[in-house]
Amino acid sequence: MTHSARRIGRSLALVLPVVLVLSGTLAVSAVPWAGQDGTQMLTASTASSAMDASATATTTSAGTARGAKAASRAPQDVLRDRLLAELQEKDPGTALTHLQREVENRPSLAKHCMSIARSLGAAAVRHYGPTRAQSFSRPVCDTSFALGVMHAS
Repeated sequence: MTHSARRIGRSLALVLPVVLVLSGTLAVSAVPWAGQDGTQMLTASTASSAMDASATATTTSAGTARGAKAASRAPQDVLRDRLLAELQEKDPGTALTHLQREVENRPSLAKHCMSIARSLGAAAVRHYGPTRAQSFSRPVCDTSFALGVMHAS
């Protein structure tokens, strides 16, 4: 009897953690973190063509001096400025979604994601106030947006 109980206990000790990890992983992967409804798809080619179009419009409308200045700026600074402008025009949720897509499309921006998200959080507090800004928070870039909201409040 004791031998059977030990054998069952050992089997459960090996199988139960595996089952828990797999079920947790499946539960997390099923949650729509970005809040996308699936009806709108943005491919890498449309995102890059939209960025090219906005860069061309900036260069032609602002003149060559400003275009040269923008070309010498780092990509993360250009992205930060574009997302801050988008936050003012639309809402922080849209800016966070576009930040997440840019980081997915251009992995070189991943190391700057947290600082950009903190900047967005601070700007959201200035524009919407702390309570409303916090309502836009979601787990993008290790919840750095919420950290930016907290520091600006």
